[in-house]
Amino acid sequence: MGNAGPNSIFIGAGANLGHPSYGTPRETLEAAFGDLARRGIQVLRVSPWYRTAPVPVSDQPWYRNAVIEVATDMSADSLLATLHDVEQAFGRVRTMANAPRVIDLDLLDFRGEIASGGPGQATLPHPRLAGRAFVLRPLADLAPQWRHPVTHEPIQALLKALPADQVTERL
Repeated sequence: MGNAGPNSIFIGAGANLGHPSYGTPRETLEAAFGDLARRGIQVLRVSPWYRTAPVPVSDQPWYRNAVIEVATDMSADSLLATLHDVEQAFGRVRTMANAPRVIDLDLLDFRGEIASGGPGQATLPHPRLAGRAFVLRPLADLAPQWRHPVTHEPIQALLKALPADQVTERL
């Protein structure tokens, strides 16, 4: 696939529970991508889909994950708020961290910006993206030359540093 430019915006998408109206986790996420478009967020590209083990390892169902590249005139904070609105519209209930979920949309990288976040503000890049195979593998499919905005490490080096217990299977 192609490569991202300096103005690229990447969103991680994942789910491991079906939705009563939309179907499987993948079908639900694809419906959410349509909802993003209706809210002024243009989906430019979708990575291949992955079946991934929960992180940390647990007995919950495996996830379906992808990364999308989007274009929008929104600020990072407005985009994050919109992602949360979409999650809520699709039935996301925020309970404890790493709980099973019907939808999860994470702002991974917003044009290479670096921000420390705060209440209602984006932390950029996503603070845990460098250690998550379920994010890095699909991101590498979209942007094989991507570099972490803070450390400047190439994505291939980040992939090599991942722990072996993070199982990802490309679908």
